[in-house]
Amino acid sequence: MSIEIIKPQEIEKRSFEIITELLGDRQFDPLQEPVIKRVIHTSADFDYADNLFFSEGVVPALLEAIRAGADIVTDTQMAKAGISKPSLAKTGGAVHCFISDEDVAQEARERGVTRAIVSMEKAARLTKPTIFAIGNAPTALLHIKRLHEEGRLSPVAVIGVPVGFVNVVESKEEMIASGLPCIVARGRKGGSNVAAAICNALLYMAIGR
Repeated sequence: MSIEIIKPQEIEKRSFEIITELLGDRQFDPLQEPVIKRVIHTSADFDYADNLFFSEGVVPALLEAIRAGADIVTDTQMAKAGISKPSLAKTGGAVHCFISDEDVAQEARERGVTRAIVSMEKAARLTKPTIFAIGNAPTALLHIKRLHEEGRLSPVAVIGVPVGFVNVVESKEEMIASGLPCIVARGRKGGSNVAAAICNALLYMAIGR
């Protein structure tokens, strides 16, 4: 086995070339393809070529909102850390994660609910247009839907990619059925890294990287 010596700046470029080669003759919507390929690049999992669901018109809506300075809310610090801050800064947007806030933790204890629920309620009080990127907590995904139904939240779109076994598949299917603009990884797969990858793909598209 020979090891290919590649300069650091060429590694990502070569990775995407390999992904394209391995996808073969697969054809994707041109606006969805960069998202799908970046998720595969992040996860090395080609199942995402089939299990990523895009609601109608969601990518153009997301790109327009990002260019206008929309904020992003994540359900984990890991997802927040993975989103490109220099790219987001170029749009005038910011990324928030309230899951570790002391007021969120205290209220969750008092009410006997998860911090994910309380953090989504705190996010609903943001005044700017907001994109939700959920990579871990299906309860966050379900609560976004509930807040929307109650008229307390109107997100630009929801990136719903929680990973796991309990209520994960069900929460994703409920998000798809809700009619909210969304990108969802159907099935059990997902994660904070996938949520960040989708955000970054959209950011790079929006700023023309």
